[in-house]
Amino acid sequence: MAERALEHSDGAPGSIDVRRLLADDLPAYKRLRDASLADDPTAFTSDAEAESRKPPEGYFSRLGLNLPQVGVFTLGAWRKGGAEGELLGVVSCERDLRVKVRHIGHVVGMMVRRDARGLGIGRQLIAACIAEARRADGLEMLTLSVTASNASALRLYERAGFVRYGSLPHAIKVDGHYHAKDQMVLSL
Repeated sequence: MAERALEHSDGAPGSIDVRRLLADDLPAYKRLRDASLADDPTAFTSDAEAESRKPPEGYFSRLGLNLPQVGVFTLGAWRKGGAEGELLGVVSCERDLRVKVRHIGHVVGMMVRRDARGLGIGRQLIAACIAEARRADGLEMLTLSVTASNASALRLYERAGFVRYGSLPHAIKVDGHYHAKDQMVLSL
């Protein structure tokens, strides 16, 4: 399977493989996404209740399987040697293909399972995302937004080379409270 060629692992038992998700991975993606949206409502723009009604196939376009080398993909971090289908984290890259903005990719949906945090999975995912984006035809920069109060996510992105270029106050409203989103960019 050519799509599974993007793998990063140190080879140690229990290590992590990072690879592009395929259509068969959508049920595991959906489980992780639903749990992440419910566990951390201020970290995501999407609403857990609304997204829970969406079928796994509803995320097919995020895989970018019909757009090779375009810069649309979802990467997953899988525990090597663990239970079948043990997806620990994901990150997606989306891209608008309109002529004036197709040089920009957008990092979205970065999530790591709560019980797998602190293991370097986020760092592996963002590094693999940047590497894959650099291989995409004509992609020159990546953007993302992150909840301004999420210090660990901000540190992760800054260490990967992203810089803040602005902040949107009141970007999301959760349980009657507003949260700002910082806007970040990385030149490829």
